[in-house]
Amino acid sequence: MRVSFKDLQEAFEFVSAGGGDEHGAFLCKRTGKIYCHSELVDDLGPLPDDIGDSDKFLQIPDKRELDLGKPLALGFAHEFLADDFDEVLRFFGKKGAYARFKELLERRGLLDQWYAFETEAEEKALRVWCELNSIAVADE
Repeated sequence: MRVSFKDLQEAFEFVSAGGGDEHGAFLCKRTGKIYCHSELVDDLGPLPDDIGDSDKFLQIPDKRELDLGKPLALGFAHEFLADDFDEVLRFFGKKGAYARFKELLERRGLLDQWYAFETEAEEKALRVWCELNSIAVADE
């Protein structure tokens, strides 16, 4: 079974946008079909009754599960914002960290570089997750 990497990325983004357990996505190991669920949206279609069966379905991870939240931002700051690293570290000790982080990136002219860095890291982590779960991906 091959799964579209683009479809996996979209499901990953959907799950990551939930900010908790609001959104979920599941990959059927047999068919490669992705099922999405949201606590906020009702029209995504029904989930299979056996969606909790880990022999049949894999839950698509979110950014936190792949260490793409705070660790990624701190890694970027360490590499590209060395003079501001302590400030960035303080950001992530309080609520609203990403907003302040992105404001700093905007002031330093690094916002586009951050988005490229983040996209590359997400793609790499998702491909590793696929390998670890024996998911063959098709690049389209």
